[in-house]
Amino acid sequence: MMGFRVLLTKEMREQLRTNRLIAVAAVFILFGIIGPLTDRYMKELIDAVGSQSGGFTMQVPPPSLDGAATQILKNLSQFGIVCALLLAMGSVAWEKERGTAGMILTKPASRAAFLAAKLVAISLTLGLATALGCGFGYVYTLLLYPSVFPLGGYLAMALMMWWMSVAFAAITMLGSTVTRSAVAAAGIGLLAMLLLGIVGALPVIGTYSPSSLGAPALDLMLGHDPGWILGPVLFNIALVPAIFAVTWLAFRRQEL
Repeated sequence: MMGFRVLLTKEMREQLRTNRLIAVAAVFILFGIIGPLTDRYMKELIDAVGSQSGGFTMQVPPPSLDGAATQILKNLSQFGIVCALLLAMGSVAWEKERGTAGMILTKPASRAAFLAAKLVAISLTLGLATALGCGFGYVYTLLLYPSVFPLGGYLAMALMMWWMSVAFAAITMLGSTVTRSAVAAAGIGLLAMLLLGIVGALPVIGTYSPSSLGAPALDLMLGHDPGWILGPVLFNIALVPAIFAVTWLAFRRQEL
């Protein structure tokens, strides 16, 4: 892909210059920390509020690794998808709207390299943020609980959550390519999130949805047997290049 290295360097500089990388990393770190903190102190907080309100009671499970894992995974998956949508929604639409896409592609750079540089830069940003969020979550769990998650399973969970967010970034970037509106692209990403959530609830094919990666990720995180996950994992790995191919086919036919 002609010009890919130069374009990737440009995209990463933009991620830093616009503070997108710092903002996304801060979001992941914040919610990585909040996960174990919420599980560890929620019961004490509810009990304290109940004693002050004169008899108010609420059943809250005692803190446990299972609860901390659920909180970490929920936070990282939800906000990972939101960050993926925000990063990808204007990736191509804004370039077309401002006319910079045409200027860039008059130089020795292919359209495939133009798109690939954007997707790789977004993936690297999400990857660094996921690593930081999971790292802080792991450290806080280590500090707050007598035991901690098995490291291998925790790393597998982090990789699965990262790739899930990359899949939604790829879908949103496709929306940003076929439209000229970042808002429309975000709408396509949100619609995909809802539809894939529904697909994930279906028998048989549901396990192949990106949104269904959370269940085996939780089992791996806790050191449990996730069952047969090779097929769903390989399918989701192949899903991103497939979406990218559709994005490229749509983009190569467009007049800029």
